[in-house]
Amino acid sequence: MPQAFAALAAPPPSPPATAARGAQRPASEFTPLLRTVKEQGLLERRTGWYALGITANLLALTAVAVGLVLFGHSWWSLLLAVPLALLSARAAFYGHDAGHAQISADKRTDRLIQLLHANLLLGMSQEWWNDKHNRHHANPNHEDKDPDVAPDVLVFSPHQAEGRSGLRGWLTRHQAWLFFPLTTLEGLALKVYGFQALFSKDGPRLTPRERLVEGGLLFAHVAGYATLLLTTMSVGQAVVFALIHQMLLGVHLGMAFAPNHKGMEVPDPDGEPWGHLRRQVLTSRNIRGGALTDWFLGGLNYQVEHHLFPNMPRPHLRLAQPLVRAHCRALGVRYTETGFVDSYRQALGHLHQVGEPLRAS
Repeated sequence: MPQAFAALAAPPPSPPATAARGAQRPASEFTPLLRTVKEQGLLERRTGWYALGITANLLALTAVAVGLVLFGHSWWSLLLAVPLALLSARAAFYGHDAGHAQISADKRTDRLIQLLHANLLLGMSQEWWNDKHNRHHANPNHEDKDPDVAPDVLVFSPHQAEGRSGLRGWLTRHQAWLFFPLTTLEGLALKVYGFQALFSKDGPRLTPRERLVEGGLLFAHVAGYATLLLTTMSVGQAVVFALIHQMLLGVHLGMAFAPNHKGMEVPDPDGEPWGHLRRQVLTSRNIRGGALTDWFLGGLNYQVEHHLFPNMPRPHLRLAQPLVRAHCRALGVRYTETGFVDSYRQALGHLHQVGEPLRAS
């Protein structure tokens, strides 16, 4: 196997002990920053901004559906799978923001928006996602508490790779090379996990009514999606269209989520507990870019700010960045920001390093 990944940039060096474990700290390193953010109104909702964006996205999705009808049984219909994947990712981002109560101060409104985008438009259980994602936000990169770094198809630390053999061992040895191919399955995996959690005893605790609503919308998505494709194209064309759409959606979502924490610091369970600011900043990586990057990554390129203020509306993350960066500099806390390509190089380099012991053996 070529050793291309061996030359990739390693994760940023750990901060000095005084920065990561400083003995002299204020009672709360986060409170002064929170006060400044509130004073500048950056936690106030941007309902109009979201209403405009959501409406535009829904109209664009409708236009794709009309396009499928107009194309009829033509292989040219497959071209529409590309914009549909981009628009589906936008729906995922709006569902994500609603789950964090960024859109409205009313919980019921946020839940309805998330049900529309997650369950109905994507076929993904919002309750399953909220449970998983909230645990991630509470303890990012914590190997015992963050479900996003739990060992599965991929592993994220050397000790997780120990003893893996057979197919799992092969996947771990080559996981850096396989990362992007595996993300093509992410769109389908989100649907499967949602259905499993909905009907599992270990899934999110739901009332019978909530379970009925969740399940009804998930089945409505499957029925509507299948009906649209099978009535506008042949079975073969529909299968190919669905594969292209779901694979592109998976890669897009993988590109948005993958570089944010992989290869960043991991909290030491036996060390001094981190406060909220260090727990979120030291484990997160921002991606530099302009308006196009913000749009393509759904604002998740401001991962540090998003983790510090999960309910901050997406358009305010860019405005909060200078405040957060300056506050971290004053405290001596490392604030990580890198370029778009380099963020993946660091994340994939970390995955490659984790599989090194298995390759060596």
